[in-house]
Amino acid sequence: MRVFNCDHCGHLVFFDSVQCLHCGSTLAFVPDQLSMAALTPAPQDGPDLWRRMGERGGSAHSGKLYRMCHNRTAHGACNFAVPANDYSPLCVSCRQTRVLPDLSEPANLGRWQQVEAAKRQLFYTLARLGLEPVPGRSGPVFEFLADWPGGPEVLTGHLGGTITLNVAEADDDERARRRIALGEPYRTLIGHLRHESGHFYWDQLVRDGGRLDAFRSVFGDERQDYAQALSAHYAKGNDLGDWAQRHVSAYASAHPWEDWAETWAHYLHLVDLLETAASYQTTVMVPEPHASWLHSMQDPFGTPPPGFDDMVRQWVPLTLLLNSLNRSLGQSDAYPFALSAGAMGKLRFVHELVQSVRLAPVAATCSEFAIKKIAASAY
Repeated sequence: MRVFNCDHCGHLVFFDSVQCLHCGSTLAFVPDQLSMAALTPAPQDGPDLWRRMGERGGSAHSGKLYRMCHNRTAHGACNFAVPANDYSPLCVSCRQTRVLPDLSEPANLGRWQQVEAAKRQLFYTLARLGLEPVPGRSGPVFEFLADWPGGPEVLTGHLGGTITLNVAEADDDERARRRIALGEPYRTLIGHLRHESGHFYWDQLVRDGGRLDAFRSVFGDERQDYAQALSAHYAKGNDLGDWAQRHVSAYASAHPWEDWAETWAHYLHLVDLLETAASYQTTVMVPEPHASWLHSMQDPFGTPPPGFDDMVRQWVPLTLLLNSLNRSLGQSDAYPFALSAGAMGKLRFVHELVQSVRLAPVAATCSEFAIKKIAASAY
């Protein structure tokens, strides 16, 4: 995730910012431009409208009119804006959520706010990759649910284009309990959403994209019984064999669908972290006994984008730096993975598939037309 500058005063601001701490300007993320905007009230143009303030150096986007997403004004749960000529009360991210937990329960409100924040981050990365909904290609629908006494447990998963997430995953203690119980090194809200979005895009890009043979040559045959494969995986307990030789995680070894979803999520981790490092103009020096190697981080969404090998050359020293910084503060490794050649081959497959879609004409831009159509195409 890149960092931004207030387009009124130039001060550093962030993807989730709602106000510039330097000049006090009201901020909102404008998805039609994939940028942060400083806004000023424009009551003369209509109720609840905001005008984008003049940018440093001038811009064609100065003066555009927006409304705040309803979830910002009603619940403080969003910082996206809606173009004034889009009549949905919700932004392009929030309108993808079809079912909410009972928000009269204070704990659920806080959990939902965290989940929506993670979903906006997912929306941004998918949009940067050219995977936002456009005419002819829908986006996922989300249901965020909470367990209730006497009811069935809400399971996080994907089915037929709908991603369901148990909002209890927003609780640090509950997420840690499940991570330990399942023997996972890493478990986060954004990780869940990235994984489940992988199942959605497998349907779109692999199954419906005519790439099943290519997929099977790398990940295996997904036609094997899914329920039986998961049962067999969990029956093994901690005895999962040499999964690390071919997979990004132990869970990825359960079934080709899960292998794809875990690899997909890992790829989104990769591009998001590289973009963050590039936006800070990070250069990492890796000292060796006889030479030191400098690695300057490149924007993975650049034009043209860096090749997969270039991304990996940056990724490895960057994760070493990340883990070293965490250890210096007494924290566990932020990136607790060591990827084998087999896992790298699967990541390469995802990269090349995503780039083939990204460079196709239908996915070339995050156009205003696509933003207007997202509500209809998401349902």
